[in-house]
Order: sequence, then structure tokens, then C-alpha cells
Amino acid sequence: MATLNSQVKVKICGMTQLKDAVLAVEQGADAVGFIFYKKSPRSVNMKEVREIISKLPPFVDTVGVFVNESADQVNKVAEYCGLDLVQLHGEESPSYCRKIQRRVIKAFRVKDLQSIKQLEKYSVSGFLLDTFTENLHGGTGKVFDWNLVHPAKKVGPVILAGGLTPRNIRQAISQARPYGVDVCFGVEKSPGIKDPEKVKAFLKNIRSGSKS
Repeated sequence: MATLNSQVKVKICGMTQLKDAVLAVEQGADAVGFIFYKKSPRSVNMKEVREIISKLPPFVDTVGVFVNESADQVNKVAEYCGLDLVQLHGEESPSYCRKIQRRVIKAFRVKDLQSIKQLEKYSVSGFLLDTFTENLHGGTGKVFDWNLVHPAKKVGPVILAGGLTPRNIRQAISQARPYGVDVCFGVEKSPGIKDPEKVKAFLKNIRSGSKS
């Protein structure tokens, strides 16, 4: 199982400071995420993100998270900051996604199998599946039925999110077999501030493989 888990891509999201982004990369994260949604307690501005990205080593993907923002503004932010991918957490349509000048990860809030059927309408680089919570666009800290990942994988690469922690990440990967995982709340001290020990434990538990 170790080889399987070592290949799972890992994104640590909700970055607000350079030291947390560097720590994540040093511990083996493949990508770091920045939230450009003003209502989020982890919201950052373009200047801050550009500065952080300029100091990251090569071969690390940088992802901007947006919610119902205009396509022009998303493209402007992505270009200014040097983002590699754009992650969309609102009600963005397939035609909207085609206007984005970066690779797109479309997020879906999952309630049941019906939620998964929406994916078929989209032609994007990957899908992020998060837990459905009324009036929240991600960052819920709650899990959903991981078995729903399997039908989603028939449509495209799936990134599992929602309530992931160092304690449950091995089980999540073993059960869902996702392309990647995305964590934010599960490795924090407080919103936007990472807990170094939790980050280390999260990555260690993935890279060391499942012992279940």
C-alpha cells in the first residue's frame, strides 16, 4: 500500500503566510492553496500571494481558490500572482470555466449520488469533492460518504476534501483511492495559521502508506 499512498497528490490550502507554505512543501506537499474569497477567514490579497509564491521552490503547484468571482478578475489575479491552477467553489457554469486562462479544478459540495452527476457537464482538469453544508463554500471540517468518490472518478481526476485530518487520512485514501487530497481546517491552529505538527503528521501518514 505504501507505493499507492506515496503517489496521492497533496494540497495544503488556506495559506496566509510564507513560513506555512514553505513548511508544507518541505514536508512533501505537491501544492499549496490561497483563498481569494473575502468572506473567508483565510482570505488573502494578490500582493501577499505574489510575494509568497515568488519565494517558493520549483515543482510546487500554486492554486487560487475563488467563489463566484468574475472570470476577468480570476484571470487577472492568476496572472498577477503567477498561479498554476484555479479552483472554483461557487456556482460557476461549464461555459464560465472555459473562460479561465489556467487549468481549472471545479469544486462540488456532495450530498448524495445526484451531486456527482453534475460533474459530467464540465470539461476541467479535475474535480474537488467537499462536504455539503448549507451556505458554506468549502472549509466545513466535515466528512461525506467517501464511497461517492468512486463514481466521480469515471468522469475525471478527483481530489478528496472535507474533514480530513492526520487521524483519518489513511482511511480516507484507502477507502476512496482519490487522485489527490486537499486539507485546510484539519492542519490548523486557527483559521489561516497552520499547526506544524499537524502538517507533518498529515503528510507523514500519507507518505508512509496505510497500515490498516
